[in-house]
Amino acid sequence: MLYHLLYPLAKYSIVFNVMRYISFRSIGAFLTALLITLLLGPAFIRMLRKKAAVETIDADAPKMHQSKAGTPTMGGLIILVALLAATFLWNDLSNRSIQLMFLTIVWLGVVGFLDDYLKNFGKSVKGLLPRYKLWGQISVGLLLTLVIYFGSSPSDNITALQIPFFKDTYIHLGWLFIPLIVLYITGTSNAVNLTDGLDGLAAGTLVFSALGLGVMSYIKGNFVSAGYLNLEYIFSAGELAVFSAALVGTLIGFLWFNAYPAQVFMGDTGSLTLGGILAVMSVLLKEQIFLVIIGFVFIAETISVMIQTTWFKHTKRKTGTGKRVYLCAPVHHHYELKGWHEAKIVIRFWIIAILLLAVGLSTIKLR
Repeated sequence: MLYHLLYPLAKYSIVFNVMRYISFRSIGAFLTALLITLLLGPAFIRMLRKKAAVETIDADAPKMHQSKAGTPTMGGLIILVALLAATFLWNDLSNRSIQLMFLTIVWLGVVGFLDDYLKNFGKSVKGLLPRYKLWGQISVGLLLTLVIYFGSSPSDNITALQIPFFKDTYIHLGWLFIPLIVLYITGTSNAVNLTDGLDGLAAGTLVFSALGLGVMSYIKGNFVSAGYLNLEYIFSAGELAVFSAALVGTLIGFLWFNAYPAQVFMGDTGSLTLGGILAVMSVLLKEQIFLVIIGFVFIAETISVMIQTTWFKHTKRKTGTGKRVYLCAPVHHHYELKGWHEAKIVIRFWIIAILLLAVGLSTIKLR
C-alpha cells in the first residue's frame, strides 16, 4: 500500500523515489514484520491461553514433552497476520507473484487453522482428518500450478528447472510440470509441518531457507546482477525479495516467543502455510532444486518418518513384530530419546541449516 501511495509522489519530491528500490522496501518490510510480531505476540498468547487454545501432547511423543501440555498453540496466527500486514504495506500489490503468495497464505492458513481449531475447540484429538487436510493442500497446489503454467508466456520457460552447480543446465518438465509441482508444494508443506516438533526448530530453520530464497529473489530480480552471475532475469522476482524480508522478520519475531522454553507453538496454522510459501516461491523463481539444498533439514525429517513407517510395516508383515530404525520419528525425537537436550538439538539443526544455506548460495557463482 505504501508503495502505491508514496511512489507516485516522486514526481513532486525526490524523497519518495526511495520506494522504487527493492533494498529499501525490503528493510522496511523486515522491520515492520518484526515489530508487528513482537508487539502482537503477548496479546495473542494471552488470548490463546484465555480461549484454552493450548497444546495437547500426542501419546506417541517422547515422555519429556508432557511438560509442554498447556502451552498456547495456533501461534501461526501471529505469523500470518504480521506477514500479511508487512507485505500489504511494502509490496507492489499488482505483482502477480505477490498475489499468488497472498493466495497461498490465505488458503493454507485456513486449512491449518481448521486443523488446529478442531484439535482445540472441536474435541477432535487428531484434528482435521488427514485426507481432508491433504486435499486442502493438493487443491491449492493444483490451482497455483495451473495459474503459473497457463498464465506464463512461452518465453518465461516456467517448466524449466535450473540445475545448481552447472552453467546453463536445465531440466525441461513439459506437461509433467503440473503433477510434479503439485506433489512438490504438498510435500514441502507437510515436511515443514513434521519439523515443527521442538521449540524453535521449524521457525529457526525456516529463517535460513527464507533468507536463501530472498537472496535469490533479489539477484534474479535485478537485471545487472542476474546478468553478471549468469542467472535468468525474472521481472517479478524483485518483489519476492521484499516478501522474503517480511517473512524473515516475522520468523525472527516469532522466535522471541517460540525459543526454548516456548511460550507459544505455531501449530498447523503456521507450519503448513510456511512450507507452502517456500515451495511456491521456489517455483516462481524456478529454483526448486535450490530449495531442496537449503531446506534439506525438512526433507531429512520427512525421510526419517518414511523410513520408520516403511520398515515397521515391512518387519511386522514378515515377523509379526514391527521393528524401528529410529527410537522415534521424526529424527529430532530420536536424538531426544538418546539423551540430547532439546535446545542442543535445535541449535545443531540450525547450524546444519546454515551450512546448507552456504552450500546453496555457493552454487550461484558456480553457475
